Amino acid sequence: MSASPTLQDILCELAALEDPKMRETNARRRDDHGVNLAQLRALAKRLKTQHELALDLWATGGTAARLLATLICKPKAFSAAELDAMIRDIRWPKLLDWFTVNVVKPGRHAEQLRLAWKDGDDLVGRAGWSLTTERVVKNAEGLDLSALLDQIEAEMKQAPEPKQWAMNHCLAEIGIHHRAHRKRAIAIGERLAVLIDYPASPGCTPPYAPVWIAEMVRRREQTEPA
Repeated sequence: MSASPTLQDILCELAALEDPKMRETNARRRDDHGVNLAQLRALAKRLKTQHELALDLWATGGTAARLLATLICKPKAFSAAELDAMIRDIRWPKLLDWFTVNVVKPGRHAEQLRLAWKDGDDLVGRAGWSLTTERVVKNAEGLDLSALLDQIEAEMKQAPEPKQWAMNHCLAEIGIHHRAHRKRAIAIGERLAVLIDYPASPGCTPPYAPVWIAEMVRRREQTEPA
């Protein structure tokens, strides 16, 4: 690849990384790319930050190209309006999650967009709740945790699956990190029974919130000084 690769150079490299078996596996997870993500990250590491190239990659509409774009763009260069337009053109969970983690969270508008997206449907709502969970864990000051639990209790059971996962994650993190709300978080999880039968691999914590909360609290207490 040349020292200053063109958009076409990158698209050709992405095409060469395409694996039909991986695409088939990803399709079962509601994703539409067949590129190994470790190889995609290696490509991004070589390219480093190239915001204009990232914009061109995003404009292609291809999922692999857009995943790469989230790794080489300048998150703080986007306006809130640009990010809002971008998310509404996302159709796949993996791209949504990379966009949220790599572009929105380190950008300048995360809180504004968290509030704008939290009540959205499906993938937009998933992003809003992912940003909310980030605050629950890292910067809960100013959050009304009781109101969040009210909303989760009222809406999570009927939420579309991608959004439901993010709401369930937020419920678990409230219970894990905020002792005063732990009993209620567990009770909500037990009553709604979201993901109660979801299979977990050996050694992994199930996503069912009451079990998740109990296990993570147990681990935290084991590591805390006596």
